[in-house]
Amino acid sequence: MKFQETSLKDVYLIELEKRGDDRGFFARSFCVDEFEEMGLETRFLQQNVSRSILKSTLRGMHYQIGESAEVKYIRCQSGSILDVIIDIRKESPTFMNHEAFELSHKNTKSLYIPKGFAHGFITLEENTEVSYLVSSKYNGDKERGIRWNDPLFNISWPVTNPVLSEKDIKHKDFNIKINPLDKSYNEC
Repeated sequence: MKFQETSLKDVYLIELEKRGDDRGFFARSFCVDEFEEMGLETRFLQQNVSRSILKSTLRGMHYQIGESAEVKYIRCQSGSILDVIIDIRKESPTFMNHEAFELSHKNTKSLYIPKGFAHGFITLEENTEVSYLVSSKYNGDKERGIRWNDPLFNISWPVTNPVLSEKDIKHKDFNIKINPLDKSYNEC
């Protein structure tokens, strides 16, 4: 695997080192030893799968707080997505910055996201499936979100009217005056 640093502290775009022939290719998509060498999380407790039937389905911007905060390792198994993350770690030098990454079954890139990031993606094709490993079990009481089009971040989404869940529609804008990762933070 090839680990590429991004503009956001502690985030890596990971490329497969493919070994192939006319049948296709073989590659490791996760290796404990290689992740440990990079100082990355290696203990993942869940693998989640998201299937979106419609193009322009937006899921996000989600994060969990306290002990439920998650490291995520994202791969797009079929179709393609624009994956967006926002650094909401107040102590981070890249606090309030965001970056977008195209992940697809064609480019086979993955994204390693540490704790303290809001995460979301929009599907660029119909029938897109995303798989991600997470370091913590899901806890609905600790889940939070930021409105997908919060003007504070000015994220350049490829559409202005995405397909959204009721939950994602209700997310509020980011409040810079409070620490969103604080265990006592209860707004969502």
